[in-house]
Amino acid sequence: MANEPEVTLDLALEHGLNEEEFEMIKTRLGRVPTFTELGVYSVMWSEHCSYKNSIIELKKLPRDGEHLLVEAGEENAGLVDIGEGLGCAFKIESHNHPSAVEPYQGAATGVGGIHRDIFTMGARPIASLNSLRFGSMDEPRVRFLLDGVVRGIGDYGNSFGVPVIAGEVYFDESYEGNPLVNAMSIGIVKAGETASAIAKGIGNPVIIVGASTGRDGIHGATFASEEISEESEAKRPSVQVGDPFTEKLLLEASLEALKTAAVIGMQDMGAAGIACSTSEMTAKGEQGMLVDLDKVPAREDGMTAYELLLSESQERMLIVSEKGREQEIIDIYEKWDLHGVVIGEVVDGDKVTYMKDGEVKAEIPAEHLVLGGGAPQYIRETKKPAYLEETQNFDIDSLNHPEDHIETIKKLLNSPNIASKKWVHEQYDTTVRTNTVTAPGASDSGVIRIKGTKRGLVAKTDCNGRYVYLNPRRGGQIAVVESARNVVCSGGQPLAITNCLNFGNPYKPEVYWTFKEALAGMGDACKALNTPVTGGNVSFYNENPNAAIFPSPIIGMLGLIEDVENHTTTPSLKNEGDIILYIGADRKGLGATEYLKVIHGLTTGDSPELDIEFEVKLQQALLSAIKAGFVTAAHDISDGGLAITLAEMAIHGGLGATVNVESLSGSKHEVLFSEAQSGVVITVSKENLETINSHFKGAGIPITNLGQVKGETLSLEGIGELNVADMKSTYENVISKAMEV
Repeated sequence: MANEPEVTLDLALEHGLNEEEFEMIKTRLGRVPTFTELGVYSVMWSEHCSYKNSIIELKKLPRDGEHLLVEAGEENAGLVDIGEGLGCAFKIESHNHPSAVEPYQGAATGVGGIHRDIFTMGARPIASLNSLRFGSMDEPRVRFLLDGVVRGIGDYGNSFGVPVIAGEVYFDESYEGNPLVNAMSIGIVKAGETASAIAKGIGNPVIIVGASTGRDGIHGATFASEEISEESEAKRPSVQVGDPFTEKLLLEASLEALKTAAVIGMQDMGAAGIACSTSEMTAKGEQGMLVDLDKVPAREDGMTAYELLLSESQERMLIVSEKGREQEIIDIYEKWDLHGVVIGEVVDGDKVTYMKDGEVKAEIPAEHLVLGGGAPQYIRETKKPAYLEETQNFDIDSLNHPEDHIETIKKLLNSPNIASKKWVHEQYDTTVRTNTVTAPGASDSGVIRIKGTKRGLVAKTDCNGRYVYLNPRRGGQIAVVESARNVVCSGGQPLAITNCLNFGNPYKPEVYWTFKEALAGMGDACKALNTPVTGGNVSFYNENPNAAIFPSPIIGMLGLIEDVENHTTTPSLKNEGDIILYIGADRKGLGATEYLKVIHGLTTGDSPELDIEFEVKLQQALLSAIKAGFVTAAHDISDGGLAITLAEMAIHGGLGATVNVESLSGSKHEVLFSEAQSGVVITVSKENLETINSHFKGAGIPITNLGQVKGETLSLEGIGELNVADMKSTYENVISKAMEV
C-alpha cells in the first residue's frame, strides 16, 4: 500500500461520499478502506452508478410484460420479443454533465457508450435516436453547445455506421448552462444468442478487450453526480474521449467472439470503468474475481491501481470466457487490431481483489458495490413546490389574447421548439445501411425495416419538460402517452419503453417530490398502455448556478409494424381531394402551451388535460384504421396545437388545404393553440370517409370533418390563410439562421 494517501473522513468527503457512508464502509470492511478501495466505493456509490436516491422509486414502475425477454434492469439493456425468432435490445442514457463542459466529446462518447450497451448483449445496433435540451438560442454559449453536441453525435454515429432515425430538440431558459444530451440505441439479436453480463465458473479467465486504458474520464461517474458549477470547467479530464472507428472494430470483434460460444459473460466498460464491470459481473455470478492490474494495457506510463480501476477510457469491454478457450477470444480481437489480454480469473468466494505491483490494492465483497445490492438506498424528503399553487391557478382568461390568429401562427412557426430541426438532423447519416423507412423530419416517429422480414421497428423519444414542471404527475403521464401516440401515428403497436430521468438535486425536497410524482405518472400510463419499463437511466443534479432544469423524464418508446411497406404512415398531406378529419378530445385549455410561452412570455397554467382511458381507446382505434389501409396521413397534436399540426402537414406534403374549425368546442384560441391531449389529425380518401366515420364512432371516438386537401395555401375559413411555400421557408430556416449569428 506504499505511497497511498491516508484515508480520512475529509478525503472521503472529497470523493463525494458523506460521513454516514464512510462509516458504513468501515463497518462493512471491518477496517478503514485503502485509498484505492475508497476510490472504488466512491464511484460505485455515486448516484450515477448506484441510483441510491432513485432505485426504491424505480422499482414501483411496471416492469413485466408479455413481450419482455429479460427482466427490467437485469442486463445492460432491455430486450423485447419482436417475433420471427428475433429480439430487440434498446436503451437510452444521459451524457449531460460531460456535454456541458466538453460538448463534442461529451455527446460523442454518449453515443458510443449506449451502442456498447446494445452489442454487449449480442445485438447489432441498427438505429439511433437522441433527445436534446438547451437554453435560449439567443445566448452564444447555447449555440456553442448545440453546435458541439450535434457535431459530436453526428461524427461518432456517422463513422460508426448506424443511422439516426428520430429525435427531438427543445430550447428553454431552464436548461441554460445544463444541457440534456440523451442518446438511445436499438439493436437486433436472434433469440437464444444473447450475452449476459455475468462472471461465473471458478478458474475461468477474465479478459479485457478493445482499446488501451488512459487517464481520461477518471471520476466521470462522480462528476455526473454533482451539480454543474463554475468549477466544472476544471473537470474536463472527467470527460472521456471517443474513437468511433475503434468502436466499429470492437462491435464486429465482439459479435464474432459471441458466435464461438466460448464467452460466459460480457460487459461494457462505461461509468467507473474496470471497477464497475468487474464488481457487477462478479456480484451477478455470486463468485469472486482476482484481477492483476499490471496486465491491463495502459497507454500512459506510471498509472496507479486507483487510476486503472476508475478510468473511463472508451471502447473497452470485459469478457469472462471458458477456461482453455481464452486464446480463441484473444485471436479474434487481435485480428481486428484490438487488445485481448487475460487480466484475471473467477475465483472462489465473494470478493473482487485487485493486485498491482505484487500487492493487494483493494479487496471488496462485490455485493457491497452494486446497484440494488449493498449500495446505499435512500428515500429522500419530499415537499410540494410552492410555485405550483400560483401556476396551476393562473387565470389565463385574464390575458389579452391577440385576435390576428394568422400572425400568431407565423410567430409560432418561428419558435425553435416548433420549427424544423433540419439543421440538426442533416448533420446525421439517417440512411446508412439502407433500412431507414422514415427518418427525422417529416414523421411522427422513426421507422426502420428489419431485413429479411416484412416487419419494421418504430421508435420515438418524447417529453415536454414544461408539462412536468407545471404538473409532475400529469406531465409524466403525457410523456408516455404522447410517445406511444407518435408510434401509433406511424403505424406501430407500442411495445415497451426505456427512460432517461433528468432531474435536479435529489437532496432538495421539492425536486424529489417532483421526481416521485413524475414517476407515478409514468407508471399510470405504462400500465394503461401495457408498455412496461425495460430499464434506462437516472440523471440527477441537473442544475446550473441559478436553478434546476425543467424536470425531464425522457421516454424512449419502441413499437412494431408487422408490414412496414404497407402500413407505415407519415404526417404529410398527399392527395388533392383527401378529406381532413380531427379525431379525439375537445381542444380546451391553454396552460403550459408553446402559445403562452411565445406570445405572452409565460410558463404557467396547468398542464394539458388528459383522460388516459380515452387515450388508450383513441390509439387502438387509430391503429386499426391505419392497419386496414384507410388512413393516408396522420399527425398528433402537440406543441403549438391544432394550427401547427395542420401547418406541418401542409409543409411536409407541399399541399394546401381548406379547413373550418368552427364545429370544434372551445374558444378560437383554444381550438387553434391548445395542447390538450388525445387529438390526432388524419386524412382519408373520399371513398373511405363513410367507413372511417362509422369506425371511430363505433369505437366511441368523436370525429369531425375539418375540410379538404387542395391548393397551395392553408386556408382557415373565417380566420385567414397562409401560403404553404412561405410557411416552409420560415419553418425550415429558423435554427440555421440563429446559428449564423
